[in-house]
Amino acid sequence: MSKTIAINAGSSSLKWQLYQMPEETVLAKGIVERIGLDDAISTVKFNGRAESQTLSIKDHTVAVKLLLDDLKRFEIITDFSEITGVGHRVVAGGEVFKNSVLVDEAVLAKIEELSSLAPLHNPANAAGIRAFKEILPDIVSVAVFDTAFHTSLPEVAYRYPLADKYYTDYQVRKYGAHGTSHYYVSQEAARILNKPIEELKLITAHIGNGVSLSAIAGGKSVDTSMGFTPLAGPMMGTRSGDIDPAIIPYLVEHVPGLEDAAAVVNALNKESGILGVSGLTNDMRDLEAAMKDGNPKAQLAFDMFADRLKKYIGQYFAVLNGADALIFTAGIGENDALLREKIVKELSWFGLDIDPAKNVFGNSGIISTADAKVKVIVVPTDEELVIARDVEALKAQ
Repeated sequence: MSKTIAINAGSSSLKWQLYQMPEETVLAKGIVERIGLDDAISTVKFNGRAESQTLSIKDHTVAVKLLLDDLKRFEIITDFSEITGVGHRVVAGGEVFKNSVLVDEAVLAKIEELSSLAPLHNPANAAGIRAFKEILPDIVSVAVFDTAFHTSLPEVAYRYPLADKYYTDYQVRKYGAHGTSHYYVSQEAARILNKPIEELKLITAHIGNGVSLSAIAGGKSVDTSMGFTPLAGPMMGTRSGDIDPAIIPYLVEHVPGLEDAAAVVNALNKESGILGVSGLTNDMRDLEAAMKDGNPKAQLAFDMFADRLKKYIGQYFAVLNGADALIFTAGIGENDALLREKIVKELSWFGLDIDPAKNVFGNSGIISTADAKVKVIVVPTDEELVIARDVEALKAQ
């Protein structure tokens, strides 16, 4: 028996989950938040307990050392040698990484080189990998790529209508993201429907602060909403999603403080979406509370969010020429009954119908009515489990 830890490093955070393998038992999980600040917060959850502390954490290496020390302090492990593998979520693998890989220095350098495809993510993912290698240099280290599941996209879907040289010489194409989540929930949906994944056409909607949808045929991604970077697709928590690209030079020319394209892209990533439209929050719970209080900007943000999701779902019915199921996952998709109800009711022409008794907070599985032509399913995503499984598979090679 061995223990594997799954890591999801953000620019100022580090989420982790420790598994007993091959049983796939979760032993503990946690998050280190506000890395780089004097009031960083580390939380460890295990055996029904949650322990938090606030302290200065200057970088990811300190965060990794802290979480490992906490595993011993709380007697979750007795020695670091019990952890035989670590899997790292990496957002962008480009055309280079089509599967999970063992990490060496060459792989790590390529991950950093691909940061232009996911500037908010890959540098942080690489920092997490380096931190573990510094503290546990001999551990089996695996990179699991968000983009890998989408390498099955046909050229008609991944190419942009640009001059050929921009793809051949500069690799400008759709890469997608959240692939680990889309893969996991599509497999779970097949299990719930009790049908082989090879026989199904599915639309998966990963709706959290980041949002992406995928059209999946026979277990393979054939289209997805995120593009060259995770900025593309429907409106998100702080990201604009799709906009007219001519807006970018217009803003550079006319808006003080947006002096170049990089500044505009930063605003599109961090100051737009639900936050930008509402002027209040990027948290759907807070947004819906403001809606109930009659805030018109909150209502507009909610309606725009649902509208963009609905349009992408409609596109993917067209891509697949019909679908067997629509799957909601991630923080908002799994928990927001109001949003699910609005989307499904406004797509009833496709054969979608929702059962109000099943469409409630905390419920998962099939939530559509018995006679709905297209099933609606809530599947809690588990990207960490996919990461842990990939670590075990590569360790065995």
